[in-house]
Amino acid sequence: MSRFICVQCGTQFSETREPPAACPICEDERQYVRWSGQEWTTLEALRASHQNAFTEEDGLTGIGIEPSFAIGQRAIVVPTSDGAILWDCVSLVTPEAVARINRIGGLRAIAISHPHYYTSMVTWSEAFGGIPIHLHADDRQWVMHPNDAIRFWSGETLEIGPGLTLIRSGGHFEGSTLLHDANGAGGEGILYVGDNLQVCQDRRYVSFMRSYPNYIPLNAAAVEHIAAVVAPLSVERIYGAFAHRNVRSDGKAAVKRSIQRYLAAIRS
Repeated sequence: MSRFICVQCGTQFSETREPPAACPICEDERQYVRWSGQEWTTLEALRASHQNAFTEEDGLTGIGIEPSFAIGQRAIVVPTSDGAILWDCVSLVTPEAVARINRIGGLRAIAISHPHYYTSMVTWSEAFGGIPIHLHADDRQWVMHPNDAIRFWSGETLEIGPGLTLIRSGGHFEGSTLLHDANGAGGEGILYVGDNLQVCQDRRYVSFMRSYPNYIPLNAAAVEHIAAVVAPLSVERIYGAFAHRNVRSDGKAAVKRSIQRYLAAIRS
């Protein structure tokens, strides 16, 4: 029995003897099936061909995979006074990664921005003693590996630690979630966004899409909702889905001008 992993999106499935017939996440319009067809791997095979890669940015540990695998996002270890949170996940979990995180205090919970980054969330949870995984209930259908560690929350916000709040932004997925750290950046506030707000290459703007690979824009109502969600927050820095894709200062103003630019473009 293996927990098969989709090579295209990196999602790990529940244990089966044979690979699943299809990956529902890749068959959704926001993602896609590989041109060569559906392909599967396992954690054991991935450990033999890849390794976890680490970045250190502003005191935060980012975790990726080398060579790049699936979507290529990073996870981020978010420290708090009550223990660290793993924000988003990657498919590869290695003993080296677990040991490195334990050296800086370990993890007490996992929170994930949207289903494309669920990946090997259950294996990550198990590696730290079955810590809870916080997912928005609106995205329950996209969980391919059900587990008792998963805590579905509903509504618009959930506090998961001192100054740490999960916020349902919607948009990319119905339950798309942001993590706001009110104590981060010296009390000026940090917003962890995945690619619900995609940090642009110039790192002065963010942008929005229903589907990035299939170029489906997000509608105006969804973007205006995101604007309303972010407006009350203190935000100095924004950490995106990929290593070094961060807005380093005046993040709230960056979101505001980004929304204005985006709405002007889709309405022109």
